[in-house]
Amino acid sequence: MSITSPIRRVERVRHELVRRDVQVARVETISPQFLAVTFTGTALEGFTSLSFDDHLKFMFVGPSGEVHRRDYTPRHFDAARRELTIEFALHAGGLASDWARQAQPGMPATIGGPRGSMIIPVDFDWHLLVGDATALPAIHRRLEELPPGARVLVIAHAPTPEDQRAMPTRADAQVRWVPTGDDLVSAVRELALPAGEGFVWCAGEAAVMARMRDMLATDKGHPREGMRVAAYWKVGAEGHHENLE
Repeated sequence: MSITSPIRRVERVRHELVRRDVQVARVETISPQFLAVTFTGTALEGFTSLSFDDHLKFMFVGPSGEVHRRDYTPRHFDAARRELTIEFALHAGGLASDWARQAQPGMPATIGGPRGSMIIPVDFDWHLLVGDATALPAIHRRLEELPPGARVLVIAHAPTPEDQRAMPTRADAQVRWVPTGDDLVSAVRELALPAGEGFVWCAGEAAVMARMRDMLATDKGHPREGMRVAAYWKVGAEGHHENLE
């Protein structure tokens, strides 16, 4: 395996932090454990999301009248129609999941951000995308954005086999599904990283992603500037989001 230190710098772009009041336009079932909720509103004028890795703050009112905040990936934005789509994983007992299950056209919500974008070049020799259910919207968006001929390896976990979605792409993609979130680490450990300059993007549960980061840097010897590892959630914690690398 030949590893080349990335010479293309990831571009970090800051955005003006804007709070936007929106309402539900429609709700679509993606799979047994995923819903796509599309929001609309004049407040979406000027909304910007430049990277599949972006996250925004979704704010909603809970059953007791309190406001809750959760981080989500902007799955798709249609500037002409002023429509923003967010995908919700339906966790048992999750307040945001409960909100999504009951979402109906006209229901209000508020979003903030994205605060910034980390733009990862698409012309690396290869890309590796790894994640659990919470990372599927970002992985799906990245696959849509990669150009023809881009080499990309995907290792992903979904809650059930029925949630293993098709992810159309123009890239040269190989997708592997694994049974559990912990299996993500084992699958990457077993993988021989391709030769050339590559970028690795991983997201999922905090403890699993910490192991992933250490394994990539230590066991695989992959340069830290050539990876992005994020904790999208943490066992026992609400609203957790942390960049580990």
